[in-house]
Amino acid sequence: MGTDKGLLVMHSTTWAQAAFDKMSRLGLPVLLSVNDAQYKTYGAVFSPEHLVSDNAAIEAKGPLRGILSIHTSYPSEDLFVLACDMPLMETTILQRLLDCYNANNALAYVYTNDGVQEPLCGIYTALALSNVLQLIKTNQLVKHSMKFLLEHVHTFSIPLAAEQKIYFGNFNTHADLNGM
Repeated sequence: MGTDKGLLVMHSTTWAQAAFDKMSRLGLPVLLSVNDAQYKTYGAVFSPEHLVSDNAAIEAKGPLRGILSIHTSYPSEDLFVLACDMPLMETTILQRLLDCYNANNALAYVYTNDGVQEPLCGIYTALALSNVLQLIKTNQLVKHSMKFLLEHVHTFSIPLAAEQKIYFGNFNTHADLNGM
């Protein structure tokens, strides 16, 4: 995209603020995972208590490092993850995932899109994240992708209906944004 997607604006709100607001509507405490280079910029928009900077001691990259950084700061908390680059996400979709989490006994909860897991809108239990962190520390997690993580934990998956797939649109180029 050539720029920080969380700071892109849609309908006069940054994508990060929109994701923050949607998660807040669920009545959950909300944190934003940022890397060191983003901390100052996001600190101008969000209160410091809502920001968790990547933990450099975690030998993972990308979203996994961010999620595990929050986990190490709050090791007993289950984490509900929503990537900021899904600006079309609806709170009703998030609520359904939360309802499944409250009614079932798995280690992770995600939607599937034609059988493919959507790991950046998911709930990960503290136990699952602790297990993954241990796999990383012992060099047993050979790929540091969220989808690979899901292969190592008992996951509850919810298939997306055709009309729900739009909510999981992930925008990575300016061309993807045409028509929005």
